[in-house]
Amino acid sequence: MQVKIDDIEMAIEFASSSMFDSEAYINVDTGEIHYVGDLVDEHAPIDIFEDKKYICFPRKVDLDLGKSVALDFVTNNIPEKIDVTYDIFSRKGAFSKFKNLLASLDQLDNWYEYEQAALRSAALEWCRENGIDVSIGT
Repeated sequence: MQVKIDDIEMAIEFASSSMFDSEAYINVDTGEIHYVGDLVDEHAPIDIFEDKKYICFPRKVDLDLGKSVALDFVTNNIPEKIDVTYDIFSRKGAFSKFKNLLASLDQLDNWYEYEQAALRSAALEWCRENGIDVSIGT
């Protein structure tokens, strides 16, 4: 059973939500994705936490999709701002300040494309490592 890459990415985004207790699982036999959390009305399978046919999706931080991706983006696109970026990431609220910097440089759309490409690449690698067959087309 193939799973759409968009669905995989959405599950990773959901699991990465820091405001709520959120997890997503995939049934490796069927490809069905289950969402578990405070704001989810769906009833997860009763054996989701014990059965090895369910794999918990990683969070973005588990896939190293945070600061390092931002630093790579700046290095590749606006290298003259690398020192400012390092300074931003040495404090709290870094991503908000980072996005403000990018907006002031008219780089925010480029960042979102770069970030999405990094998520896609990491998601595909995670699927490969876990034996999940992925379809990339729509």
